[in-house]
Order: sequence, then C-alpha cells, then structure tokens
Amino acid sequence: MLYQHPGAFEGETYCPQIAKPRATSYSIFFPVDRVLLIISTICFLAALVRTGFALRTGVFRPGRFNFLAIGLGFIFQTAFLSVRGHALGRCPLTNLFEVFVFLAWSVALIYMLVGPTYRLSLMGAFTAPLVLLLQGFALIAPIDVRHAIRVPPNPALEFHASVSLIAYGAFALACIAGVMYLVQERQLKTHQLHSTFYHLPPLTDLFAAITRLLWWGFILYTIGIISGFFTGRPLPRIQLVAAVGVWLLYAAILQGRYLRRIAPRRVAALCIIGFSAALTLLWGITFTAQTHSVP
Repeated sequence: MLYQHPGAFEGETYCPQIAKPRATSYSIFFPVDRVLLIISTICFLAALVRTGFALRTGVFRPGRFNFLAIGLGFIFQTAFLSVRGHALGRCPLTNLFEVFVFLAWSVALIYMLVGPTYRLSLMGAFTAPLVLLLQGFALIAPIDVRHAIRVPPNPALEFHASVSLIAYGAFALACIAGVMYLVQERQLKTHQLHSTFYHLPPLTDLFAAITRLLWWGFILYTIGIISGFFTGRPLPRIQLVAAVGVWLLYAAILQGRYLRRIAPRRVAALCIIGFSAALTLLWGITFTAQTHSVP
C-alpha cells in the first residue's frame, strides 16, 4: 500500500500552533465500537476453542458451528467499522489499530465469499486463529491512539487503502488454503490419515481455490497500487518500493503457476511465504508512515 498517515489517515502533519498531540487511547473508556470489536473477537475465539476441543478428542467434524461463529464475528466486525467510521467521518484507517482490524475484517470477508465447500471445511478452522491473532494484537497493543488534527476526507486515498487491504485478505486466504494443501499432501505421503483429512477438499480443488484467491488478491492489489497515483498526494519512496515488491512477488507466483515452472506444492508454500512477507511489509509501511511527515 502506498498511503501515508503520520498522525491520521490523510497524512496530516503536526502543527504546534494548531493543537498539541494527544496520546488519548480509545481503550481507556471502552466505547461502543470497542465493545463490538471485543464481542467479535470472542466469536472467533469460540470457533478456535471448538476446533481445538474437536482435534483433541481425535474426531473433527467442522459442521456449521465454525461458519456461524465466524459469520457472527464478521457482523460485529462490520458494526465496529461502521460505528468507528461514522465517528471519524471517514474510512476507519487512521491508525495502526484500525489497519489491523480492517485487515482482519478483509480476511473474514473473503472467507464468507468463498464457496460453501470451503466454508464448511477446515478453512474456517484455519481462518479463525489468523483473525483472532490480528484482532487480539490490535486490542492488547497500545496502538489505538486518537489524533487532534482532522482534515476533510480524501475519497481517492480511502479507496486506495481499503482496496489494498481487501487484497491482503485474499492473499491471507490463499495462505490458509496453502497450509491446508500442504497438510493434506503430507498426510497422503506419510499414509497417516487423521480425521481432519476427510474434511479437507481434494488437492485439485484446493489448488484451484489457491489460484482463484491469488488472482482476486493480485487484481485488487493492482487496482490499489494504481489508485494510489490518483490520491493527489506525493508517494513516499519506501512505501512505493515495498508495495511494488509485494506486487512483483505475487506476479511471479502466478506466472510460475501458469507456465508450470512451479509445482503445486511449491505454489502453496510460496503463498505462505508471500503473505508472511506482505504482512511484515504492511507493518513496516504503516510504521514508517506514522513516524515520517509528508514532504
């Protein structure tokens, strides 16, 4: 992503004549939006606990519980973003806390959009921990800081940032499908078929899902990068280089997949590596944006 926000989403800079920076955190007062996020996190935690209990007993049946728990968590995520967005008067991407929550929402959104075969399989069991990790970190870390300076919203900048983060959600699901692919392949090679094996989609279906998710993420990310040039703001070099680096990485994975130069197993592994790298770059991009002013 190319957006920059040293103190807020629009990239406004601190001016001592206007206001003093405040370190006020939303977590002190637990307003409605934060309560909604806590409830959402509890829903994802319930899905994770239920899965862990099932795996511990040795009999895993995904059923509909995980899907319903994640669906309910997604509803509360959406409610949180709506309440926070109305309070801010813009897309809720003004600090690192909101970026992580929006990313978690994007992961849940893509999960809700994939086919029912995947929603009711182990994909929900793998999705819940990732969303729980993102939201849990956002809730615990002292990163939900309000900023005193407010400027009019920039729709182009908000579109660029939100589309880019939704692309990250698709990459996250491709990573999860890649993990499922490697787990199933290993069980087949070792001839040790656990109960989870019978709830995994066939390898061919998983690879097709990986390919579709990669394309969704790649197209959305391309739109996000291109839209970044129409925000009316200068593009910080480090953010631009990092965003293009992620784009080239996924372009290489897709090219290798269609030229058959990369085996499906390696494509699955690269999806895991790619999302890990992209997530690391997201942290770096956001941190840099928060600690540098717009030229």
